[in-house]
Amino acid sequence: MRFLFTISRYLVGLLFIFSGGIKINDPVGTQIKLQEYFEVFSSDFSPIFEIFIPFTLILSVFLCTLEIVIGFALLMNYKMKITSKITLGLILFFTFLTFYSAYFNKVTDCGCFGDAIKLTPWESFYKDIILLVLSGVVVYIHPKLNNQKGYLYLKIFDDVNFRNGVIVTITVVCLIISYSAINFLPFIDFRAYKVGNYIPALMEPSDELKYSYIMEKEGRLYEFDNYPLDNSYIFKELKLLNPEAQAKITDYSLWNENGDFTEESFKGNKLFLIVHDINKLDLNEKRLENFISSLKSLDNSINFWVELIILTSSDENSLNTFTKKYDINLKTIYGDATVLKTIIRSNPGFFLMRNGTVKGKWHNNSLPNPEEILRRVNITI
Repeated sequence: MRFLFTISRYLVGLLFIFSGGIKINDPVGTQIKLQEYFEVFSSDFSPIFEIFIPFTLILSVFLCTLEIVIGFALLMNYKMKITSKITLGLILFFTFLTFYSAYFNKVTDCGCFGDAIKLTPWESFYKDIILLVLSGVVVYIHPKLNNQKGYLYLKIFDDVNFRNGVIVTITVVCLIISYSAINFLPFIDFRAYKVGNYIPALMEPSDELKYSYIMEKEGRLYEFDNYPLDNSYIFKELKLLNPEAQAKITDYSLWNENGDFTEESFKGNKLFLIVHDINKLDLNEKRLENFISSLKSLDNSINFWVELIILTSSDENSLNTFTKKYDINLKTIYGDATVLKTIIRSNPGFFLMRNGTVKGKWHNNSLPNPEEILRRVNITI
């Protein structure tokens, strides 16, 4: 029993630390995912879930931090009576979310491992079932051990002050990391739009996509590499055999009043001022005025070499009202809100491309200077 308890405790603890560590690097990404869930729940269950949407960022930081802290608590065998129950409660919560996503096909990516590892809803659900069993083992066996520590237990964990210090330190570190990620972008960018990526290539499959044909005959399903010539088979679905070869970017599409702008966005040096929602900027009035002043100065300094463009998912009327109020005269193009939030987490934020290759990304709290932008696109003056 001690061996089973130890293995279960370590597996769950390490996975919690890994999962929480990836998500604490990008709490805004987890916030977006929580918003999706609350929007679905408000539609499917009750509008009361809408009251949680304004607090999703706080909830994101709390859940990511809690996941990491619980992971370390499991490894140290720290206050296992309450730790094991919190662990089981968290996994039950996650299992419900992943089952709901998978069964009703509502949220197609649970975000369990942020943008680092993509799982299908059913894969996420099966993963949570395994964790549920392991956490159940911990909850069931722990009271029967009569304060035995299990295997792989370090003597230093007997020091209560040490364990308390570890928990406090981990909590503070998590809060510092999340604060920095929210205000200055994630430390590690796992998304397809990270610096150095060539976007047009990621919009194409990395290899020829291969399919098999799922057919039905007399109530039984058959799988064929080629479409059968026998007309007695009824076609059911195509099965993709190499999903890893699919394009990493499938929804990058830009447009303006003249039509599609996607291909044009890959030509030359372009610095996009990305605005998710002009009515929900992450800037108060004073900071906004300073930001716009810096924006105009930046444009004057680089416009001979780099084109500065507003890229937004805001409605045209709201944007026109804003640009007229602050006397902003920049080309404007439009994109899908989800895509823009994937490209950069801040609203507004900067996204620099040179001939389709991502050269830089900046939060509105760390505006780039002209010299840095020109250096990124290999221009010296």
